[in-house]
Amino acid sequence: MRASKITRKTTETNISVDLNIDGSGKSEKSNIKTPIGFLTHMLESFAKHGLFDIKMNIEGDLQVDQHHTIEDAGLVLGQAFKEALGDKLGINRAGYFAFPMDDALAVVAVDIANRPYLKFNADFTNRFCGELDTELVEDFFYAFSVGLQCNIAVNLPFGRNDHHKIEAIFKAFGKAMKMACSKDLRMIDEIPSIKGMI
Repeated sequence: MRASKITRKTTETNISVDLNIDGSGKSEKSNIKTPIGFLTHMLESFAKHGLFDIKMNIEGDLQVDQHHTIEDAGLVLGQAFKEALGDKLGINRAGYFAFPMDDALAVVAVDIANRPYLKFNADFTNRFCGELDTELVEDFFYAFSVGLQCNIAVNLPFGRNDHHKIEAIFKAFGKAMKMACSKDLRMIDEIPSIKGMI
């Protein structure tokens, strides 16, 4: 079982993650608590569509603003995936998915390449979706790319409703991560790189 437990406590945030990559995505296997309702909803969607079991508790200095909380949530979740993947033997390494949600379409690609990089092509109409500051969605994905050391490309070619746009991104991200983390039995004992390492 590829699993990890990560805790990060600073003067700004206190975040813990208990991750099982080879999970079921069932709601009874995950327990995600954040102080931002829409963020909780997005992380639950990510877990469901990635078939990951995630227990995550997030506390942050919302009296300042949401930035530290959302950025650190992405960082710690990325670190949990990095630890759980271990030597990365046999993984697909790259994954992608196009997820339509009503008026919106999100395309997300991931490469677990030991290099952090984010290309984020998505615009939102409103500053807030529920309680979530939409400006910080990009920061979540950047921090995740740093935590896991992976490339992430997010493209939202069209969409009208911010809720649908953001949810399509997180669902596509879950599916893309599931593909990237899955093992290919034909190369079960190999590192997926001609360099011999990631």
